[in-house]
Amino acid sequence: MSEVFLLSESQMKRIRPFFPLAHGVPRVDERRVLSGIVYVIRNGLQWKDAPKAYGPHKTLYNRFIRWSRLGVFDRIFVAQTEQAGCSKRLMIDATHLKAHRTSAALLKKGLFPVISNAQKAV
Repeated sequence: MSEVFLLSESQMKRIRPFFPLAHGVPRVDERRVLSGIVYVIRNGLQWKDAPKAYGPHKTLYNRFIRWSRLGVFDRIFVAQTEQAGCSKRLMIDATHLKAHRTSAALLKKGLFPVISNAQKAV
């Protein structure tokens, strides 16, 4: 695995006021978990494919879901855009295309001769 992505201390200092208070048991390393969440989302991975350096994937998933429902990430995004003097509207574009597992086999069968340079199937 290449280098592990970690949020810097200055980034954590800016977003820490938006974290909900811990009740009872102290949370695991917030920097590591949030960096793992950012890494998974930025790279379009499934939670189970997160590198082990970020801790258990279930912890990443649970924290993301819980804090999303509480609006923590929304408050962070709004505060950061206001601080930067940007618009109050934040738009994130995510394009995700899924192909059926047999779609790659169509080229091998020659169903798309222009692309595959193969003879058309009969």
